[in-house]
Amino acid sequence: MSTIGFLHTAEVHVATFRGLVAELAPGWQDRHVVDPQLLADARAGLPVEDRLRERLAELADTDVIVCTCSTIGLEAERAGALRGDRPMARAAIAAAKGGRIAVAYAVESTVEPTTAVLRDEDATADLVLVPCLDAWQFFEAGDLPAYHAAIAAQLRAVDAEVIVLAQPSMAPAAALLPGRPVLTSPRAAVLAATT
Repeated sequence: MSTIGFLHTAEVHVATFRGLVAELAPGWQDRHVVDPQLLADARAGLPVEDRLRERLAELADTDVIVCTCSTIGLEAERAGALRGDRPMARAAIAAAKGGRIAVAYAVESTVEPTTAVLRDEDATADLVLVPCLDAWQFFEAGDLPAYHAAIAAQLRAVDAEVIVLAQPSMAPAAALLPGRPVLTSPRAAVLAATT
């Protein structure tokens, strides 16, 4: 039986990705390593490469490793893991068909890595940034419904062909935006890793 390993920077992601594996790849097992300090260090501008490699090494016996944190995605990709937001970026470029892509984010450290992976897929991508920084306080307080509601409220009036939710934690906000083309990284990452 194949095993997918996940490196997360928040415990809340374990249930999300475990559920997606059960739904999208029922023949697969899943293992999870959670290290919030990786995101904290990245947000503080501290180097994360050594600690990242140590945590990825804990998943070395899995068939594929996905780093779900967009902020440290590039470093994880360089270390041999699947960058969790790359499949979403590819899908966003394809869906936008040259139109505007709204990039919503709740922490500042996500902006550069997310826009970089989108531009890596298409250097001419028309990106509009949608900061949802006020929502992060709800995530940190564990109030996920308020977090997702604040993100959705920020996005309702955005004019774009596609909306990208830059962080996995934002994914449930997509359900609060019916009729809008919203892409999230968790589902795309699991599909890419297991097919």
